[in-house]
Amino acid sequence: MSTPTIYLDNNATTPVAPEVVEAMLPFLREQFYNPSSSYPEARGPRDAIERARESVARLVGAGAKSEILFTSGATEGNNAALWGALRANPDRRHIVTTQVEHPAVLEVAKELERNGYRVTRLGVDRDGNLDKAALLRALEPETAVVSIMHGNNETGVVFPIGELSRIVKAADPRIVFHTDATQTVGKIPINLAKTLPHVDILTMSGHKLHGPKGVGAMFVRRGVRWRPWQIGGHQERGRRAGTENVAGIVGLGVACDLARTAYADEERLRQLQQWLESSILAQVPNVFINGRGAERLPNTTSFAFEYVEGEAILLAIADAGICASSGSACTSGSLDPSHVLKAMDIPFSAAHGSLRLSTSRYTTGAEIERVIDVLPGIIASLRRISPYWDQATNAPRGDIDVFVQGKYR
Repeated sequence: MSTPTIYLDNNATTPVAPEVVEAMLPFLREQFYNPSSSYPEARGPRDAIERARESVARLVGAGAKSEILFTSGATEGNNAALWGALRANPDRRHIVTTQVEHPAVLEVAKELERNGYRVTRLGVDRDGNLDKAALLRALEPETAVVSIMHGNNETGVVFPIGELSRIVKAADPRIVFHTDATQTVGKIPINLAKTLPHVDILTMSGHKLHGPKGVGAMFVRRGVRWRPWQIGGHQERGRRAGTENVAGIVGLGVACDLARTAYADEERLRQLQQWLESSILAQVPNVFINGRGAERLPNTTSFAFEYVEGEAILLAIADAGICASSGSACTSGSLDPSHVLKAMDIPFSAAHGSLRLSTSRYTTGAEIERVIDVLPGIIASLRRISPYWDQATNAPRGDIDVFVQGKYR
């Protein structure tokens, strides 16, 4: 009898909620009409889009549903946020972001540099926290946009976006403040009108909160200096051209409605997180939790197991029927740790042995118990074949100082 799959990679994507699938089906069948068409049959899809817009606006606490526009996901949204802010402020050619952003922001920053813009990338401390004073020092008269993620996809560290955006706006109200909230929307409460009044643009993706892939949303605050990035049609009030993905948008709207009722589950997820972390720390030597000293999402734990490889952990844990991911980029063909762990200055001996476990509202206590049962044995088995581990003492070898002190090159 095969072992049931335990899915703990919800920061990568989430299972689509059954209610979302049911809501989408009519718009893949009989309600297939183009919402921009003028005949009466198109009214149903058009109205469905507006209901979904209201749902997204309620979830993020937007002041008006007109501040929400739909995209294909957070990657498009992040591109649109940065390029759109720069197009609207052509006299400013400086961008501030962080070293730990998702590639959907970092790669845009690289492309901007190739186009003659200047980019300042703020560092973080060992816990993944940003230095607020460094942010203030980074601002210049030419700064057009500041882009800082809300929650980190690898470590779950949550940045104080309310305070950071206030600092930026107090220094220069013309600077556009963008936050990539892909990992936080639907997991922790967000209210753009009341608690995040200085955030100009927020981006999100449907498949991170039990919605479908290929659809996302942007919040663009009324009056912000921003120009559309995707042109060619009048859709989304002229802010994002292209025939709307009606079924996907409907699914996103339902996912947002479900997320508003799921915040009560936040405490349960935090309890599962604490149980998982305390159990592994008690059973496995030479392991620590990345970002443990910072505010973190209740569903995300990033372990760093010293003297083992993350790729080997993933293969072994997959054999046990558990889906997870590594903070190391080794799974994409590189032996280097991730840019996030490098920025946090995680020791060389541990950064290679990172494992991210991320839960969702569907995660059960029995599934966490299974991980607690099998993970210590997996780490022990891998260390038995590690040249850096002494089996007699169940501790690192005493002659590997060079490895332990290794630096990234």
